[in-house]
Amino acid sequence: MSDGTTGFMPRKTLSVFDVVAIIVGIVLGSGIFKLPGMVAANSANETIFLLTWVAGGVMSIVGALCYAELASTYPNAGGDYYFIHRAYGRGMSFLFAWARMSVIQTGSIAFLGFFIGDYMSEVYSLGVYSPSIYAIVTIVVLTVINLFGIKQGKWAQNLFTTTIVTGLLIVIGIGFGGSAEAAVPASGGTQTMTGLGMAMVFVLLAYGGWNESAYVSAEIKDPEKNIIRSLVIGLTVVTIVYLLVNWSYLRVLGLGGMASSRNVALDLVKNAIGPAFVPFLTFCVVFAVLSTMNATIISGARSNYALGRDFKVFSFIGKWNEEGGTPVMALVIQAVIGIALVITGNAIDVKTGFETMVAYTTPVFWFFFFLAGVSVFVLRKKDPSTPRVYSVPLYPFTPLLFCLIGLYMFWSGINYIMLLPKIGLYSGVGAAIGVAVLLAGIPLYFINTRISK
Repeated sequence: MSDGTTGFMPRKTLSVFDVVAIIVGIVLGSGIFKLPGMVAANSANETIFLLTWVAGGVMSIVGALCYAELASTYPNAGGDYYFIHRAYGRGMSFLFAWARMSVIQTGSIAFLGFFIGDYMSEVYSLGVYSPSIYAIVTIVVLTVINLFGIKQGKWAQNLFTTTIVTGLLIVIGIGFGGSAEAAVPASGGTQTMTGLGMAMVFVLLAYGGWNESAYVSAEIKDPEKNIIRSLVIGLTVVTIVYLLVNWSYLRVLGLGGMASSRNVALDLVKNAIGPAFVPFLTFCVVFAVLSTMNATIISGARSNYALGRDFKVFSFIGKWNEEGGTPVMALVIQAVIGIALVITGNAIDVKTGFETMVAYTTPVFWFFFFLAGVSVFVLRKKDPSTPRVYSVPLYPFTPLLFCLIGLYMFWSGINYIMLLPKIGLYSGVGAAIGVAVLLAGIPLYFINTRISK
């Protein structure tokens, strides 16, 4: 991930089936075991609830088609960082790299830690601060594993990934075999735009990873036809799986039962087959989250390393350990920030650390997604001579729609701050801190400019 404008052209070796498998593997994640309860809490009825998951799949396809043009035109390991640098220059790329280190990646690590803490506390509670303790221990353990070297990190990643499908099959199977007698209906009411925005924040968090999947488009055979085909098929498969899982939750718990649940998959198991099976599902869910969290730690440390390599103000994290194949200082700093965020979330509201950290990352995350969408237009104008192996269909309407989606989701994140008196401390304060930390990167950039002269 460098400031340079040179890239590389990967060989086109992937079939449609290969890319579909990669997309499904990247996008299917641990969020589906927890986030549906939060979506239900912001949905007026079951129809709206299910439609939000369909909308999430459609939005992901629109975004992936835009990213596919960027990734196939400018194939580079830097991804978003590289696109943003080419479109907006060094200052904005610095701000993005700073945001990844201080908000996006570390905030994700923190809320994944709380996710594990919430589930583990159902099996063995460590007291009032139990979720935070589990979160901090998990961050430390996974960071130490990766400090020993990338081989150990990849081994852990492969082990954790195998449990995701197991957990999904259990949940879907319970839906087909379970009873709907205990299902709690929704309380009713009118769907508000604020509630819908919050619901979509959690839905699109569950679909997270589609932007990474678009990068493999540079390696697909016959890209003019197969990029669209593979992205649409892959994300449609994910959408169908998510609809089946959510149908299972609705059948057993009902929308009201889901809305009142902190750990919706565990409540599903308790109601359908009894508490004796809770530890087994907890094991599956926790390992699924560990898979996501370990991948986030690996990728986050490497983007932090690049920040230190490219900008003098952070040169202390731009060092690579050749023996272990890891950016040691970048991993350590990332862990320290992640732990600090866990402590901050705990201090804001001891019961809602997960939601606090989601709110912390949301406005910043979608701000840069919006900029990536706009960069499709910017780069076509700035760099018209570069061959585009694949062009986003229905230009300019498709990237314009993605930009509008990015703006809407950014507004939903900012709305956490604006509605602070109504929605409680955790959402408003978490979002406000995230925005403040992003803005703190502006003076840091000018400091970097001064010391680089």
